[in-house]
Amino acid sequence: MLQRVTLDGINLAYRVDGPTHAPWVVMSHSLACDHTMWDPQMQALRDYRVLRFDTRGHGASDVPEGEYTIEQLGDDARALLDALGVDRCHFVGLSMGGMIGQQLALSAPTRLLSLTLADTSSRYPASVVPVWNERISLVRAQGMDAVLQPTLERWFTARFRQEQPHAVAGYIGCAHAIPRIDFTSRLESLRFPTMVVVGAEDQGTPVAMAQEIAAAITGSELHVIDAAAHLSNVEQPDRFNAVLAAFLKRVNS
Repeated sequence: MLQRVTLDGINLAYRVDGPTHAPWVVMSHSLACDHTMWDPQMQALRDYRVLRFDTRGHGASDVPEGEYTIEQLGDDARALLDALGVDRCHFVGLSMGGMIGQQLALSAPTRLLSLTLADTSSRYPASVVPVWNERISLVRAQGMDAVLQPTLERWFTARFRQEQPHAVAGYIGCAHAIPRIDFTSRLESLRFPTMVVVGAEDQGTPVAMAQEIAAAITGSELHVIDAAAHLSNVEQPDRFNAVLAAFLKRVNS
């Protein structure tokens, strides 16, 4: 059941599933999605206490005015953990969720048992900022339809788009934070188990970005999922679930 909690003046929507005394797994979704993006993983994580939440500006969470920062989004995640009494957790983030995971890991490393970073980046070149600003302007002027088709083309392979068409919403506030991230040089400080996952055909955060993250974090492991683009957990759930379940099992053993 979806619930809401007020944190620093805004309401965040969240859902908790799984056994009460099991280890916590916290899952953070991509831009323009919500917590239901992780539905394909829930059966594989049935033995864990799973917390999924809608990032500010998405789903059933509040949409505060103005530009958001990655620091705000990380603080939201940490405040939610505090509010729910989650002392330590395995954090799983995809795309924007992976950026939130990196921010949380760097600002509050003692809160994480492990970190899974899927289809994400640790930095963008300055040349990317104007591209994101153009997308934001389009959404403001014309709504989500203006960017929906190009986004789906980057996020899913052509075959998947033909077989399972669908749309998502939520965008502008968080889109200001994404192109300004710059974590790479700081990731070497992380000292807990980390797994990096990426779709082989991911255009938005390609394999090279995943390799850069994995190279920066000592002892991390990298998995490339074939026949998947940006939302690898949706497009190839069986393969994604297999590597995630195996990783969590190793960490907990």
